[in-house]
Amino acid sequence: MEGRGEIWKMMILIMMTLRICNGARKVEYREAPKFYNSPNCPSMNLHVAMTLDSVYLRGSVAAVFSVVQHSSCPENLVFHFIAAASSSTNKSYLRRTISNSFPYLSFRIYHFDDSTAAGLISNAIREALDCPLNYARNYLANILPTYVEKMVYLDSDVVVVDDIGKLAATLLTNDAVLAAPEYCNANFTSYFTPTFWSNPSLSLTFANRKPCYFNTGVMVIDLQRWRAGDYTTKIVEWMQLQKRIRIYQLGSLPPFLLVFAGNIAPVDHRWNQHGLGGDNFLGLCRDLHPGPVSLLHWSGKGKPWARLDTGRPCPLDALWAPYDLLRSSPSFLES
Repeated sequence: MEGRGEIWKMMILIMMTLRICNGARKVEYREAPKFYNSPNCPSMNLHVAMTLDSVYLRGSVAAVFSVVQHSSCPENLVFHFIAAASSSTNKSYLRRTISNSFPYLSFRIYHFDDSTAAGLISNAIREALDCPLNYARNYLANILPTYVEKMVYLDSDVVVVDDIGKLAATLLTNDAVLAAPEYCNANFTSYFTPTFWSNPSLSLTFANRKPCYFNTGVMVIDLQRWRAGDYTTKIVEWMQLQKRIRIYQLGSLPPFLLVFAGNIAPVDHRWNQHGLGGDNFLGLCRDLHPGPVSLLHWSGKGKPWARLDTGRPCPLDALWAPYDLLRSSPSFLES
Protein backbone atom coordinates (compact mmCIF):
# COMPACT_ATOMS: atom_id res chain seq x y z
CA MET A 1 0.00 0.00 0.00
CA GLU A 2 2.84 2.36 0.81
CA GLY A 3 4.40 1.85 -2.62
CA ARG A 4 1.01 2.44 -4.27
CA GLY A 5 0.70 5.71 -2.35
CA GLU A 6 4.05 6.87 -3.70
CA ILE A 7 2.91 6.10 -7.25
CA TRP A 8 -0.23 8.20 -6.75
CA LYS A 9 1.87 11.07 -5.39
CA MET A 10 4.08 10.89 -8.47
CA MET A 11 1.09 10.91 -10.82
CA ILE A 12 -0.40 13.95 -9.06
CA LEU A 13 2.96 15.75 -9.28
CA ILE A 14 3.20 15.12 -13.02
CA MET A 15 -0.40 16.26 -13.61
CA MET A 16 0.20 19.46 -11.63
CA THR A 17 3.41 20.33 -13.47
CA LEU A 18 1.79 19.69 -16.85
CA ARG A 19 -1.09 22.01 -15.92
CA ILE A 20 1.39 24.72 -14.89
CA CYS A 21 3.49 24.38 -18.03
CA ASN A 22 0.75 24.04 -20.65
CA GLY A 23 -1.91 26.40 -19.36
CA ALA A 24 -1.57 29.33 -21.79
CA ARG A 25 -4.34 30.09 -24.28
CA LYS A 26 -3.62 29.79 -28.00
CA VAL A 27 -3.06 33.10 -29.80
CA GLU A 28 -1.92 34.10 -33.28
CA TYR A 29 1.33 35.74 -34.40
CA ARG A 30 2.34 37.87 -37.39
CA GLU A 31 4.84 36.81 -40.03
CA ALA A 32 8.32 38.26 -39.50
CA PRO A 33 10.19 39.88 -42.38
CA LYS A 34 12.86 37.85 -44.13
CA PHE A 35 16.33 39.31 -43.67
CA TYR A 36 19.30 39.23 -46.06
CA ASN A 37 22.13 40.59 -43.99
CA SER A 38 25.32 39.59 -45.81
CA PRO A 39 26.14 39.01 -49.49
CA ASN A 40 28.81 36.43 -48.71
CA CYS A 41 27.95 33.69 -46.25
CA PRO A 42 29.95 30.48 -45.78
CA SER A 43 28.21 27.18 -46.41
CA MET A 44 27.72 26.05 -42.81
CA ASN A 45 25.00 25.54 -40.23
CA LEU A 46 24.74 27.47 -36.99
CA HIS A 47 22.64 25.44 -34.55
CA VAL A 48 20.45 27.11 -31.93
CA ALA A 49 18.44 25.13 -29.36
CA MET A 50 15.47 26.41 -27.36
CA THR A 51 12.55 24.93 -25.47
CA LEU A 52 9.09 25.64 -26.83
CA ASP A 53 5.75 25.65 -25.01
CA SER A 54 2.50 27.58 -25.11
CA VAL A 55 3.21 29.46 -21.86
CA TYR A 56 6.46 31.07 -23.07
CA LEU A 57 5.71 30.94 -26.81
CA ARG A 58 5.39 34.70 -27.09
CA GLY A 59 8.88 35.09 -25.67
CA SER A 60 10.26 32.32 -27.88
CA VAL A 61 8.87 33.94 -31.05
CA ALA A 62 10.39 37.29 -30.06
CA ALA A 63 13.73 35.61 -29.31
CA VAL A 64 13.83 33.88 -32.71
CA PHE A 65 12.89 37.13 -34.45
CA SER A 66 15.75 38.96 -32.72
CA VAL A 67 18.27 36.25 -33.61
CA VAL A 68 17.26 36.20 -37.27
CA GLN A 69 17.19 39.98 -37.62
CA HIS A 70 20.69 40.52 -36.24
CA SER A 71 22.40 37.45 -37.71
CA SER A 72 24.93 38.23 -40.43
CA CYS A 73 23.93 34.99 -42.19
CA PRO A 74 20.34 34.14 -41.19
CA GLU A 75 20.13 31.51 -43.91
CA ASN A 76 22.71 29.46 -41.98
CA LEU A 77 20.58 29.28 -38.84
CA VAL A 78 19.05 25.95 -37.84
CA PHE A 79 16.72 26.01 -34.83
CA HIS A 80 16.13 22.95 -32.67
CA PHE A 81 13.01 23.35 -30.52
CA ILE A 82 12.36 21.01 -27.60
CA ALA A 83 8.66 20.72 -26.78
CA ALA A 84 6.82 18.70 -24.14
CA ALA A 85 5.34 15.52 -25.56
CA SER A 86 2.23 15.77 -23.37
CA SER A 87 -0.24 17.25 -25.89
CA SER A 88 -0.58 16.46 -29.59
CA THR A 89 -2.85 19.51 -30.08
CA ASN A 90 -0.25 21.73 -28.47
CA LYS A 91 2.52 20.34 -30.69
CA SER A 92 0.63 21.13 -33.90
CA TYR A 93 -0.11 24.64 -32.65
CA LEU A 94 3.55 25.27 -31.83
CA ARG A 95 4.70 23.99 -35.22
CA ARG A 96 2.11 26.07 -37.06
CA THR A 97 3.09 29.20 -35.13
CA ILE A 98 6.79 28.88 -35.96
CA SER A 99 6.08 27.99 -39.59
CA ASN A 100 3.68 30.90 -40.09
CA SER A 101 5.84 33.49 -38.34
CA PHE A 102 9.08 32.32 -39.97
CA PRO A 103 8.20 30.50 -43.24
CA TYR A 104 11.83 30.69 -44.37
CA LEU A 105 13.29 29.29 -41.13
CA SER A 106 15.06 25.95 -41.00
CA PHE A 107 13.83 24.25 -37.83
CA ARG A 108 12.87 20.98 -36.24
CA ILE A 109 10.74 20.21 -33.18
CA TYR A 110 11.72 17.38 -30.84
CA HIS A 111 9.42 15.87 -28.25
CA PHE A 112 10.59 15.71 -24.66
CA ASP A 113 8.93 13.17 -22.38
CA ASP A 114 7.94 15.14 -19.27
CA SER A 115 8.20 12.05 -17.08
CA THR A 116 11.94 11.87 -17.82
CA ALA A 117 12.52 14.73 -15.40
CA ALA A 118 9.26 15.02 -13.43
CA GLY A 119 10.27 12.40 -10.87
CA LEU A 120 13.61 14.12 -10.26
CA ILE A 121 12.32 17.64 -9.63
CA SER A 122 12.50 19.16 -6.16
CA ASN A 123 10.25 22.10 -5.36
CA ALA A 124 11.88 25.43 -6.25
CA ILE A 125 11.19 28.90 -4.88
CA ARG A 126 9.02 29.78 -7.91
CA GLU A 127 6.35 27.48 -9.36
CA ALA A 128 7.34 28.06 -12.99
CA LEU A 129 10.82 26.69 -12.25
CA ASP A 130 9.31 23.27 -11.52
CA CYS A 131 8.17 22.62 -15.11
CA PRO A 132 9.83 19.47 -16.47
CA LEU A 133 10.62 21.28 -19.72
CA ASN A 134 13.03 23.51 -17.77
CA TYR A 135 15.16 20.40 -17.37
CA ALA A 136 15.23 19.48 -21.07
CA ARG A 137 18.60 21.23 -21.37
CA ASN A 138 20.04 18.34 -19.32
CA TYR A 139 19.17 15.94 -22.14
CA LEU A 140 20.05 17.94 -25.26
CA ALA A 141 22.91 15.62 -26.20
CA ASN A 142 20.46 12.70 -26.19
CA ILE A 143 17.60 14.52 -27.92
CA LEU A 144 19.45 16.22 -30.77
CA PRO A 145 20.89 14.14 -33.64
CA THR A 146 24.58 13.30 -33.49
CA TYR A 147 25.38 15.51 -36.48
CA VAL A 148 24.75 18.51 -34.20
CA GLU A 149 28.21 18.77 -32.68
CA LYS A 150 28.12 22.30 -31.27
CA MET A 151 25.22 24.62 -30.55
CA VAL A 152 24.02 27.74 -28.78
CA TYR A 153 21.34 27.21 -26.15
CA LEU A 154 18.97 30.12 -25.40
CA ASP A 155 16.16 30.60 -22.93
CA SER A 156 12.81 31.85 -24.20
CA ASP A 157 12.99 35.19 -22.37
CA VAL A 158 15.91 36.71 -24.29
CA VAL A 159 16.40 39.03 -27.22
CA VAL A 160 19.66 39.06 -29.16
CA VAL A 161 20.83 42.44 -30.48
CA ASP A 162 24.10 41.27 -32.06
CA ASP A 163 25.23 38.64 -34.54
CA ILE A 164 24.74 35.30 -32.80
CA GLY A 165 27.50 33.90 -35.00
CA LYS A 166 29.97 35.73 -32.75
CA LEU A 167 28.67 33.83 -29.74
CA ALA A 168 28.62 30.52 -31.61
CA ALA A 169 32.27 31.03 -32.56
CA THR A 170 33.34 30.96 -28.89
CA LEU A 171 36.38 28.71 -28.45
CA LEU A 172 35.85 25.99 -25.87
CA THR A 173 39.41 25.93 -24.60
CA ASN A 174 41.04 23.35 -22.32
CA ASP A 175 38.53 20.71 -23.42
CA ALA A 176 35.67 22.65 -21.83
CA VAL A 177 32.23 21.21 -22.55
CA LEU A 178 30.38 24.49 -22.38
CA ALA A 179 30.97 28.23 -22.41
CA ALA A 180 28.97 30.95 -20.66
CA PRO A 181 29.48 34.31 -18.97
CA GLU A 182 30.68 33.81 -15.38
CA TYR A 183 29.82 36.03 -12.41
CA CYS A 184 32.43 35.41 -9.74
CA ASN A 185 31.21 38.24 -7.52
CA ALA A 186 27.95 36.37 -6.83
CA ASN A 187 27.60 34.47 -3.56
CA PHE A 188 28.21 30.98 -4.91
CA THR A 189 27.69 29.26 -1.54
CA SER A 190 24.07 30.46 -1.33
CA TYR A 191 22.99 28.07 -4.07
CA PHE A 192 23.63 25.08 -1.81
CA THR A 193 22.29 24.11 1.60
CA PRO A 194 24.25 23.86 4.89
CA THR A 195 23.81 20.10 4.53
CA PHE A 196 25.88 20.21 1.37
CA TRP A 197 28.67 22.41 2.75
CA SER A 198 28.94 20.51 6.04
CA ASN A 199 29.44 17.16 4.31
CA PRO A 200 33.05 16.83 3.06
CA SER A 201 32.14 14.06 0.64
CA LEU A 202 29.85 16.57 -1.09
CA SER A 203 31.59 19.92 -0.68
CA LEU A 204 34.89 18.46 -1.94
CA THR A 205 33.17 18.30 -5.33
CA PHE A 206 34.61 21.78 -5.86
CA ALA A 207 38.13 20.90 -4.71
CA ASN A 208 40.79 22.11 -7.16
CA ARG A 209 38.15 24.20 -8.93
CA LYS A 210 37.39 27.91 -8.73
CA PRO A 211 33.62 27.73 -9.13
CA CYS A 212 31.65 30.80 -10.15
CA TYR A 213 27.98 31.33 -10.79
CA PHE A 214 26.89 31.20 -14.42
CA ASN A 215 23.42 31.45 -15.92
CA THR A 216 22.26 28.43 -17.91
CA GLY A 217 19.92 30.51 -20.09
CA VAL A 218 22.75 31.32 -22.51
CA MET A 219 25.34 28.62 -23.22
CA VAL A 220 27.57 27.39 -26.02
CA ILE A 221 27.79 23.59 -25.74
CA ASP A 222 30.11 21.09 -27.39
CA LEU A 223 27.74 18.15 -27.72
CA GLN A 224 30.48 15.79 -28.84
CA ARG A 225 32.38 16.32 -25.58
CA TRP A 226 29.13 16.16 -23.61
CA ARG A 227 28.26 12.79 -25.10
CA ALA A 228 31.78 11.43 -24.67
CA GLY A 229 31.78 12.42 -20.98
CA ASP A 230 28.18 11.28 -20.37
CA TYR A 231 27.39 14.54 -18.63
CA THR A 232 23.64 13.92 -18.67
CA THR A 233 24.18 11.02 -16.28
CA LYS A 234 26.35 13.20 -14.01
CA ILE A 235 23.60 15.85 -13.78
CA VAL A 236 20.88 13.27 -13.17
CA GLU A 237 22.89 11.66 -10.36
CA TRP A 238 22.98 15.00 -8.51
CA MET A 239 19.22 15.39 -9.00
CA GLN A 240 18.67 11.91 -7.61
CA LEU A 241 20.73 12.78 -4.54
CA GLN A 242 18.73 16.00 -4.12
CA LYS A 243 15.55 13.92 -3.87
CA ARG A 244 17.06 12.03 -0.92
CA ILE A 245 18.94 14.88 0.77
CA ARG A 246 18.16 18.52 0.01
CA ILE A 247 21.56 19.86 -1.04
CA TYR A 248 20.57 22.87 -3.18
CA GLN A 249 17.90 25.53 -3.33
CA LEU A 250 16.88 26.52 -6.83
CA GLY A 251 15.49 24.62 -9.80
CA SER A 252 17.62 23.32 -12.66
CA LEU A 253 20.69 25.53 -12.14
CA PRO A 254 22.55 23.88 -9.21
CA PRO A 255 23.15 20.51 -10.94
CA PHE A 256 24.87 22.42 -13.76
CA LEU A 257 26.98 24.29 -11.20
CA LEU A 258 27.93 21.03 -9.49
CA VAL A 259 29.08 19.46 -12.75
CA PHE A 260 30.58 22.40 -14.64
CA ALA A 261 31.33 25.40 -12.38
CA GLY A 262 35.04 26.22 -12.52
CA ASN A 263 35.50 24.23 -15.73
CA ILE A 264 33.81 26.36 -18.37
CA ALA A 265 35.13 28.51 -21.18
CA PRO A 266 34.66 32.26 -20.69
CA VAL A 267 32.17 34.42 -22.59
CA ASP A 268 31.98 38.20 -22.39
CA HIS A 269 29.23 39.48 -20.08
CA ARG A 270 27.67 41.39 -22.98
CA TRP A 271 26.17 38.05 -24.08
CA ASN A 272 23.97 37.67 -21.01
CA GLN A 273 22.63 40.86 -19.50
CA HIS A 274 20.50 38.72 -17.20
CA GLY A 275 18.21 39.39 -14.26
CA LEU A 276 15.99 41.88 -16.13
CA GLY A 277 12.92 40.05 -14.84
CA GLY A 278 13.87 40.94 -11.28
CA ASP A 279 14.12 38.45 -8.43
CA ASN A 280 12.13 35.22 -8.20
CA PHE A 281 9.72 36.62 -5.62
CA LEU A 282 8.61 40.13 -6.70
CA GLY A 283 10.00 40.57 -10.21
CA LEU A 284 10.98 44.19 -9.56
CA CYS A 285 12.49 46.37 -12.28
CA ARG A 286 16.23 46.10 -12.84
CA ASP A 287 18.83 48.19 -14.66
CA LEU A 288 21.40 46.93 -17.15
CA HIS A 289 24.80 45.86 -15.87
CA PRO A 290 27.63 48.24 -16.84
CA GLY A 291 29.17 47.62 -20.25
CA PRO A 292 28.07 46.81 -23.80
CA VAL A 293 25.03 44.66 -24.59
CA SER A 294 24.65 41.85 -27.12
CA LEU A 295 21.87 39.89 -25.42
CA LEU A 296 19.11 40.95 -23.02
CA HIS A 297 17.75 38.29 -20.67
CA TRP A 298 14.57 38.71 -18.62
CA SER A 299 15.46 35.95 -16.15
CA GLY A 300 13.53 36.19 -12.91
CA LYS A 301 9.82 36.37 -12.18
CA GLY A 302 8.87 39.38 -14.31
CA LYS A 303 8.45 38.78 -18.04
CA PRO A 304 8.25 41.78 -20.39
CA TRP A 305 5.15 40.60 -22.29
CA ALA A 306 3.22 40.10 -19.05
CA ARG A 307 4.20 43.51 -17.69
CA LEU A 308 3.39 45.22 -20.99
CA ASP A 309 -0.04 43.57 -21.09
CA THR A 310 -0.89 44.78 -17.60
CA GLY A 311 0.20 48.34 -18.43
CA ARG A 312 2.94 48.27 -15.80
CA PRO A 313 6.14 47.70 -17.79
CA CYS A 314 9.64 48.27 -16.54
CA PRO A 315 11.69 50.79 -18.53
CA LEU A 316 13.82 48.08 -20.17
CA ASP A 317 10.74 46.18 -21.36
CA ALA A 318 10.60 48.75 -24.17
CA LEU A 319 13.70 47.04 -25.60
CA TRP A 320 11.77 43.75 -25.90
CA ALA A 321 8.58 45.21 -27.38
CA PRO A 322 9.86 45.73 -31.00
CA TYR A 323 10.34 41.95 -31.33
CA ASP A 324 6.81 41.07 -30.17
CA LEU A 325 4.92 39.44 -33.07
CA LEU A 326 1.65 38.90 -31.23
CA ARG A 327 -1.13 40.04 -33.59
CA SER A 328 -2.85 42.20 -30.98
CA SER A 329 0.36 44.13 -30.15
CA PRO A 330 1.83 47.03 -32.20
CA SER A 331 3.68 45.75 -35.25
CA PHE A 332 7.45 45.82 -35.56
CA LEU A 333 7.25 48.05 -38.64
CA GLU A 334 4.99 50.54 -36.84
CA SER A 335 7.33 50.74 -33.85
